[in-house]
Amino acid sequence: MTSTGPVSGLVVVDKPTGITSHDVVARVRRLAGTRKVGHAGTLDPMATGVLVVGINRATRLLGHLMLTEKAYDATIRLGVATTTDDAEGDVVSTSDAAHVDDRAIRAALTAFVGDIDQVPTAVSAIKVDGKRAYQRVRDGESVQLASRRVRVHALDVTGVVSRGSTTDVDVSVRCSSGTYIRAIARDLGAALGVGGHLTALRRTAVGSFDLSRSHTLEELANDFTMIPIAEAARASFPVLDLDDAQAGDVRVGRRLEIALAGLTAVFAPDGEFLALYEPRADHARAVAVFTG
Repeated sequence: MTSTGPVSGLVVVDKPTGITSHDVVARVRRLAGTRKVGHAGTLDPMATGVLVVGINRATRLLGHLMLTEKAYDATIRLGVATTTDDAEGDVVSTSDAAHVDDRAIRAALTAFVGDIDQVPTAVSAIKVDGKRAYQRVRDGESVQLASRRVRVHALDVTGVVSRGSTTDVDVSVRCSSGTYIRAIARDLGAALGVGGHLTALRRTAVGSFDLSRSHTLEELANDFTMIPIAEAARASFPVLDLDDAQAGDVRVGRRLEIALAGLTAVFAPDGEFLALYEPRADHARAVAVFTG
């Protein structure tokens, strides 16, 4: 649909390289004509691809969308380690990685599939005592982040090319939210004893929203295409269609005497998206109500 007023929905942006996620939000605010805009899941300035942006009431969906699975295409350069674990950082070590063959790379990457404990890159948005880790690094502090459990559903090698003393490894990754692809690059280089960093990153999907549904900022400037909030909810969560009495209860945030398997989008008989509900021991309770 094309936005003609203060409607609510999601915009799936194909973020270009060289700008921040905040820059994208600022552009979308101007295009949408509203201040109430936010995004789900930050992309680094060097990264490109899917950035899900919420407009008006749909901003309240974003915190839940951030919990979903994500997919990336990336290039890891073996033989060079950097301060930021990507191409934007200063080089801290170099090694000859020309001898690292395809079989060794694939074997090492198996350790990064499944539930793993990953130490996030020091230059991240994680807060340490109320201050972003990347800001502490920029201020000259030494930052040691604790490991966290993440899940890598799949990690496929799509290409291996040696260039002089370095070797570039192209991978496709499906993972849980909170997984750092830069950390995989760093840890693969460490496992192979040659160092490594990320030279390219493209996010290909956030939950059910992939590149096929995305638009560049230039395209959005010509035709501001938004996914209506009801359609976005149906695409992102299990769905329950309610009767009139239940819908009346939901509109005022009452509990529902029903059993749910997980976080669920509930709809009125006419198709209006009403709320997100979650299961409790013997009922379901509202997490967020979107009416009114």
